[in-house]
Amino acid sequence: MLSHYSLAPATRIASSEFRRFAILAGDKGHPMSVQASTLDLDPSLVTANAWRSRTIAVILMIAIAGIFWVDSRYPALFKRYHAGTQVKAAGALTFGAVYQVDRTMPLSTRAWRTTLNWLDANRVGMTFSFLFGPAALTFLATLRRRRTNSIYLNTLFGAAVGMPLAVCTNCVAPIARGLYASGMSTESVLAAMFASPALNVVVLAMTFALFPVSIAVLKLATVLFLVFVFAPVVASRRSKSAPSIICPIEVPDSGTWSHALASTIRSFLKSFWYVFRVAFPLMILAAVLGALVIELLPAQALIAQVTIGGILLVALVGAFLPVPMAFDVAVAYIAMIKGVPLPYVVTILSTLGIVSVFSLSVVGKTISWKLAAATYATVAALGTLAGLLTRALF
Repeated sequence: MLSHYSLAPATRIASSEFRRFAILAGDKGHPMSVQASTLDLDPSLVTANAWRSRTIAVILMIAIAGIFWVDSRYPALFKRYHAGTQVKAAGALTFGAVYQVDRTMPLSTRAWRTTLNWLDANRVGMTFSFLFGPAALTFLATLRRRRTNSIYLNTLFGAAVGMPLAVCTNCVAPIARGLYASGMSTESVLAAMFASPALNVVVLAMTFALFPVSIAVLKLATVLFLVFVFAPVVASRRSKSAPSIICPIEVPDSGTWSHALASTIRSFLKSFWYVFRVAFPLMILAAVLGALVIELLPAQALIAQVTIGGILLVALVGAFLPVPMAFDVAVAYIAMIKGVPLPYVVTILSTLGIVSVFSLSVVGKTISWKLAAATYATVAALGTLAGLLTRALF
């Protein structure tokens, strides 16, 4: 199988104000025209001298990821894992709460405080994603190819990228925007988005530790379906009519380290603005919408007789809410020990944290609103099916 994740130099092509290059799209081989920017940095015309810029971009990625993983993310995940059955969630959408929220407060006050709690809880993860996404885009722009001819190998590559990221469905969205802009395939981007919050080894360990094996396997099955069935199928259908992708940055030849450093910094800043200008406003909007939806729900909404309509409603809400990493496992477990019917618990576990209004908005703005709607509908449908199977079997 011919792999296109290549560092090999490309043939130089005469250029004017704009240059274009073609990236093979999946196994169909559809060309995607990518337009160069006014920075005159062309990722398709990478020569041997571009290795300096590539090296600097790799160091930047490692520094950003290393600080986040070592100082914040994995210590927090291991803390939640070791909490075991004592795991707690103080906020409606967060593990902690800066501002206390009481049901006796007016709806506007509750929603506002929940929004602020969400923004505070996600400040570290979002900072990482708004830095790592542009860094990844800068690095990938130095590569001649970012995909293979096999749609399934692309999917596997995306899942392998997403699993160690250890960011929630919200924080992975800006990163996904950067990956897609670089020329990575739709199936790779979707697989990375699903794998990051749901296939992380610590989150999987929490799931199997807190729930019966049958429920944990059912949850895992829904995630694997999204990664290895939904992502490649929807991407293959979309590739037939997908529009051209315009790469927002280009990376020039660098004869010296100083020139490479300067050009990499310029490319990173341009990448940062490309990601930030779309994702940041959507993040604020998602925080408000998520807070409003969760505060509108009745306090005892899940303490009721299980119905098909109830399972569907739980699935629709679960796939909408923007929750942090491993929050789905914690909330589902807390609901289970508090007596919430098991079908509702499984539905929460299978929908919450896989996608959210924020990640879907970024997908819609970056790739396709039709794809975002299909993703939301599929996650909700899988969660509903999991709840119905639990109702029938347990």
